[in-house]
Amino acid sequence: MYVFLLVLHSLVRWLVLVMLLYAVYRGIRGWRSGSLFTVIDERIRHITATVAHVQLMIGYVLYFTSPLVKYFRGHYAEALRQPDSRFFGMIHVLLMTLAVIVVTIGSAMAKRKKTATAKFRTMTCWYIAALVIIFLAIPWPFSPLAKRPFIRNF
Repeated sequence: MYVFLLVLHSLVRWLVLVMLLYAVYRGIRGWRSGSLFTVIDERIRHITATVAHVQLMIGYVLYFTSPLVKYFRGHYAEALRQPDSRFFGMIHVLLMTLAVIVVTIGSAMAKRKKTATAKFRTMTCWYIAALVIIFLAIPWPFSPLAKRPFIRNF
């Protein structure tokens, strides 16, 4: 089950990124053009937040079952000196949790705004902030913090 969740988590991250980028695109387009905040925009806002939450839940299950994180929790002082252990034991989970909190706040605030422009602006700004945090916390193949392939294959 662990390997399945790891592959699923690796694949769903792309869905999260695509949804956030698309929501930001629609947000900027609507904000700049003064468009109405349509039902489609509302669905995109909602689905983007939902996909981020699903990814976070998969990540939490992995966090509490990962051998790397178990080592981190059991050998904290030693693990802090090892980049992979430190990254997955502490940095990744904290930043991704923060990113999903930012997405949630942005989604909730945009939903409650009265004007379309305010909805687009709020969604765009908060989702861009979440994207920045996510880009920092993903273990890219070129990251100095922890290197992982673009898509895991087992």
